[in-house]
Amino acid sequence: MEEDEGNELRDFNVPIFFNQPRHTEDVRGLKMLEKSWKMTERMKTVSVALVLCLNVGVDPPDLIKPTPCARLECWLDPLTMNPNKSLEAVGNSLQKQYERWQPKARYKQSLDPTVEEVKKLCLSLRRNAKDDRVLFHYNGHGVPRPTQNGEIWVFNKNYTQYIPLSIYDLQSWIAGPTVFTYDCSNAGAIIDHYLLFCQQRREESPVSVKNIIGPLTNLPFFTLLDNCIHMASCSSNEVLPLNPDLPADLFTSCLTTPIKTALRWFCINNNNLLVPNITLEMIEKIPGKLNDRRTLIGELNWIFTAVTDTIAWNVLPTKIFQKLFRQDLLVASLFRNFLLAERIMRSFNCSPTSHPKLPSTHSHPMWYTWDLVLDRCLSQLPSIINNGEEFAHSTFFEDQLTAFQVWLALGSKERNVPEQLPVVLQVLLSQIHRIRALDLLGKFLDFGVWAVELALSVGIFPYVLRLLQSSARELKPRMLFIWTKILAHDISCQVDLVKDGAYKYFLQILADSQMPSKDRAMAAYIIAMVIKDYPTGKEAAQQSNIIAICTELLDDPNPLLRQWVVLCLGYEWNGYDPARWCAVRDNAYEKLSHLLADECVEVRASVVYALGTFVSNKNDRNGQADNIDQGIGMTLAACVRDGSPVVRKELVVALSGFVLEFESYFISTATKLVREVESEKDKNRNNQSGPGAPGGRVLVPNKNTGLTLHQSTDSSHSQQSRRSRLFMSQSNNSLSPATTGDYHPALERLLSLPPRSVYNMVWRALITLLNDPFPEISDLGKELCNYLMIKITAGSSSPTGSLRVSESVSTDIGGLDDSALHAKKFSKYVILNNFSLDCWGIERSQSQPQMPITDILPHSQQFSNKRTVFGRGPSNSDSSDDDTDNKIYRLPNVKTELGSWCSSQFRKSLLKPLNYYDPSSQEYYESEWKYLFNAEIRAEAAASYRYLSKCKSQLDDECFIQRSTFPPQIMTFMEYQKAIIVAGQNEINVWNWEQSNKMKSFRNSLKNYKITALEVINEHHSPLLLAGTDDGSLRLWKHFDNDDNNLKLVTAWKGLSEMLRSSFRRSGLVMSWEQQSGKLLCSGDVKSVSIWDVRRETKVQEIPTGAGSCVTSISSGVADRSSLLVVGCGDGSVRLFDRRLPANESRVKTLFEHKAWVVKVHRQSGGNGNIISGSIAGDVKFWDPRFTESVKTIDTQHTLNAMDVHKEADILVCGSTSQVIHVYNHSGELNSAIKYHDGFRVQKIGPISCLAFHPYKVCKLI
Repeated sequence: MEEDEGNELRDFNVPIFFNQPRHTEDVRGLKMLEKSWKMTERMKTVSVALVLCLNVGVDPPDLIKPTPCARLECWLDPLTMNPNKSLEAVGNSLQKQYERWQPKARYKQSLDPTVEEVKKLCLSLRRNAKDDRVLFHYNGHGVPRPTQNGEIWVFNKNYTQYIPLSIYDLQSWIAGPTVFTYDCSNAGAIIDHYLLFCQQRREESPVSVKNIIGPLTNLPFFTLLDNCIHMASCSSNEVLPLNPDLPADLFTSCLTTPIKTALRWFCINNNNLLVPNITLEMIEKIPGKLNDRRTLIGELNWIFTAVTDTIAWNVLPTKIFQKLFRQDLLVASLFRNFLLAERIMRSFNCSPTSHPKLPSTHSHPMWYTWDLVLDRCLSQLPSIINNGEEFAHSTFFEDQLTAFQVWLALGSKERNVPEQLPVVLQVLLSQIHRIRALDLLGKFLDFGVWAVELALSVGIFPYVLRLLQSSARELKPRMLFIWTKILAHDISCQVDLVKDGAYKYFLQILADSQMPSKDRAMAAYIIAMVIKDYPTGKEAAQQSNIIAICTELLDDPNPLLRQWVVLCLGYEWNGYDPARWCAVRDNAYEKLSHLLADECVEVRASVVYALGTFVSNKNDRNGQADNIDQGIGMTLAACVRDGSPVVRKELVVALSGFVLEFESYFISTATKLVREVESEKDKNRNNQSGPGAPGGRVLVPNKNTGLTLHQSTDSSHSQQSRRSRLFMSQSNNSLSPATTGDYHPALERLLSLPPRSVYNMVWRALITLLNDPFPEISDLGKELCNYLMIKITAGSSSPTGSLRVSESVSTDIGGLDDSALHAKKFSKYVILNNFSLDCWGIERSQSQPQMPITDILPHSQQFSNKRTVFGRGPSNSDSSDDDTDNKIYRLPNVKTELGSWCSSQFRKSLLKPLNYYDPSSQEYYESEWKYLFNAEIRAEAAASYRYLSKCKSQLDDECFIQRSTFPPQIMTFMEYQKAIIVAGQNEINVWNWEQSNKMKSFRNSLKNYKITALEVINEHHSPLLLAGTDDGSLRLWKHFDNDDNNLKLVTAWKGLSEMLRSSFRRSGLVMSWEQQSGKLLCSGDVKSVSIWDVRRETKVQEIPTGAGSCVTSISSGVADRSSLLVVGCGDGSVRLFDRRLPANESRVKTLFEHKAWVVKVHRQSGGNGNIISGSIAGDVKFWDPRFTESVKTIDTQHTLNAMDVHKEADILVCGSTSQVIHVYNHSGELNSAIKYHDGFRVQKIGPISCLAFHPYKVCKLI
């Protein structure tokens, strides 16, 4: 039972490869957040007009007040004071109440004013406030209600009459932006008429808002009025409450003294208190200060802020919330209190209104939480007042954090957003709960983009910015995580970090050796974002010695830290010369070069990026800078064989910067090689028929179709023709090393010669990248080489900038005749041979028409003999020579998004495990189901082995037959799917062998390279198909095993370089895949075995075979964790290597009994690890690796074309040239011989080109 369970769970221990983000997604950056969360227009209220129309002692004529009734104004009873002083006392009290919310504002009181006094006040405040906001508070308790014509009431000079004041005039005087508060009956009518007058002004105005650019003063008048905010105590048909237990200005009291008002209303309105004998007098004795959160009344005020913020954020649209609660401190405070006013006044049948209009909030559940807080607070009052006891702090914030924690445990973006987010913001102000709040906030931000956007929109940014002033060590990991998430979504926050010097917080962490590496990695990322494309940030970081700090961390064990300090260096000196020279003094570029062999792909790619930005700095240069850059160029050129396309793609960009800096040298190098080759050809020119000889073709104008191909007969263009073929010709003679053949002989010579200079080396690298197996890389290489080709062909080799041409490098191009230097002649005669398009990686079928030269070489027809190096290309319109003198070259569009992509990785969850490791994820259960299915397949296969050994049945039943559209070269079964993969030439077909239908068919490469090896990787989880071709390339395909049109190339690289041509036959590329170790063993038409670590995507070992022929088959012993490697060779030898030994000493045995090409070698798993090999001579030998002689031989008596050995069962199969298939067991006994197909019409099987066993089932593929 335990064995069965272990077999079922076996696949959980098998590693998965090529599942990193660089393999599963495009290496491209993501869009940053829209800046909607940032208040682009911060405002402040600088002036306050307090207009009180009380007329103390005289009731307005339209209202009969009962006795008793509400009399308090600003918590004062005007009737208990001298009438002459009561109005002034109320005005002063109201001003103090407002000053608590905005102490720096300029206050002006207008007590029982006239129309002229109001006008003068409004004009004065607007003049002083300019574009800032003005608050206009109107109390109309002593005057009639607003009229139906849009008027409020004031007085005449003698206070004998009520004088109407038109809202239309008030608009004209105070303009906007303004916030209005109206405390009177029918106050909603004022807002209605205000908006009506705004609409009237808008219709009368001839000015369009869209045409206005600039400050607020430039906006049309009606637009300024639209910027105004209104709060009214009731709707247009309601009367203010007259309850004697309440103040007469209940609305104003809610706005300016919310805690006091809320407590009084709570006592009046509730009879279910925990301690029912609380009186209004006791409420006045609550100890503490409102602005001190450590006191009881201060804590209540703090909780009230959190409650009202939460209600507003959960109810209001984001834009309105930000405008009312985040744009202006005074407005935010008034609107928090307005929510309280709505709740209290609705209990007295009044409905406060506002503009912008708010949804109803009086019944929000958070008010019940607020009631509980008040209830618990008041329950402590007797003991506090009578006994002087200390109050117990409220558990409100702890409870809310617990609720938020519960939401996080079950939360996702599909559910409603957490209501407690504004509370978390308030808790950040408390040292007691701050750590927990930051932890929960970090977990929330880890949910993704939507969570970060919500947190920023609620206003978290200024709080976490302020916390950077704290030196508390326990905050640092949490602040790092939060700021990493913020900057990953919005890099514009770099400005805020630099402005106040907050970036130093992260620099100190980066330089702190006591901090964990993972935290320092986030600090490095934050600093990198601070300086990326931000000159002010670069300067600030340079002054803080960023180069030295980052250089010290290059050897840190954490790959993420290495990656980001390298990118940080690259960002710092990119376009910033002081940092570049600082790096020169610190030898930072030399220290970086050591990381080009780093085991982490992203680190290597980052190093290439950083070195590329180092050499492409466009500032003033000198000899020292040139020498340094040339050394870096040689270092970069050596990276051309890196196994990761991410690194190689970055290499093209880096080399493009180097090429553009030293453009004249590259042109000179290529031109010199062309001359050497052409001079050699000129010696034999007399024996040839001239420039029109076969193989050369010339483009000439065609009136109907543009440029077409014709044989050249004009000898005047011979020199130009020869030089034009620098990149655009192909040698018909195959070289012994199969490295070139697609290039001009000059480039073949360049590849064959030892690298005499950095320019030769970089040229070699560019040519290699031009034919990279990964299309994106070859496209980038093509873009760069096309640019150089145009410059070379047109004869331009002027240095760029202040670059000085060294005397040691010849830049003489005097040998080029005028036809090669003038654009018009070049546009008429450009030489191409038959293989020019293939040379440049542009595949063209034979039926495809010839491509015009302008499609291949954009702008090549339109350049004059005078042109600068940099800038845009010319237009496609015709122009004269004088006009084209000003035309300039289009720079190659060679760029990547490595940095942005690396940054986007921080947008993903950093706290959760990968889905297939997370037991709560759907992917985990899918994997578990698949692993159980895999175990069933293996169990069925094991049962068939036992049956086969007992019954001795013949393996000759035919269950699948299909005709292929190409001759099959190699085939393989998929282990756990009923699918077979067949490859021939450059095509791959995937068949369902049970249903006999083709699942997918595709070409492996753009060029017709022959597929010689197939391996399936990650078969136990998510299969990937690895195809090797005879040029040494490896391509890995995803989604090859389904009917969907979603095939994707995951990665591609050169597994072998410098392939040789065999004198007898070629093996191409052969390989062996080790799933458990992640090692790929490659060989073929080379004299060594390359071992690649696919996790690191680097070649970790190269073992020389010591044979004079190619390698034909490889088998390794990874199944039993053996280090023995078995290699079959074209000379018949079987060679054994111990991979633990040094490469030159690793060959431990050579077996020479085969006399011909070894078709197959196989090392059995388990037991003694015996070896089985077969050659084309027909002999199959069994070896014990301890001995030098075979222990058994099977003579098939036929010439073998193919052979395979079952991985588990005791059988092998041989296919001969006589169209017979023999199946043997390991004892040498013949199980069956297959000569004919099954069926009614007996038909002899065709020629056998390849054979394959199913890895587990006892079935074979022919």
